[in-house]
Amino acid sequence: MFSKIRIGLLSLLIASTSLGAQTGKEVATLAAGCFWGTEEFFRKIPGVLQTRVGYTGGSLANPRYEQTHGGRSGHAESLEIVFDPKKVSFEKLLDQFFKFHDPTTLNRQGNDVGSQYRSAIFVHNKRQLEIATAFKRKVEKSGVWKAPIVTEISEAKVFWPAEKEHQQYLQKHPGGYDNHFLRKLDFGN
Repeated sequence: MFSKIRIGLLSLLIASTSLGAQTGKEVATLAAGCFWGTEEFFRKIPGVLQTRVGYTGGSLANPRYEQTHGGRSGHAESLEIVFDPKKVSFEKLLDQFFKFHDPTTLNRQGNDVGSQYRSAIFVHNKRQLEIATAFKRKVEKSGVWKAPIVTEISEAKVFWPAEKEHQQYLQKHPGGYDNHFLRKLDFGN
């Protein structure tokens, strides 16, 4: 029993260790539908140093893919992004986030339906909360999306990395399923 507890605590420590613990780097955690396409899109942005897909926003510890579908875990398929704020700002990442997925569909992106596919920004500090809140208002005020923005803004909690087969999925499977695309939208100043 003691070894199971030690393994459980070690898993928690590993899962909660942020990729951005490196000096001078920041972490953003975003949910925008299927994490395969989300990762593929953001990994190409200059200044993004590292990405990993996983689950956050729910109550189930150390979830597996099958456990996050069906709405019982509360987790969203998410992307953790380590970025260099000298090369790309959190605000620029949000600009791209609001352009490459539909932030007006509750618990849905394209063919993917369920709370695990919700639109969400998981903020890591007060500054990110302020930026995310202001940027969401800016998008709403611009009127480019004709329906209300349903993107959730919540405090980042434990990020549970997804299984190995989901990491860099579209790099391993070019042409695989992806319902994301960048829209030519202008949110104004």
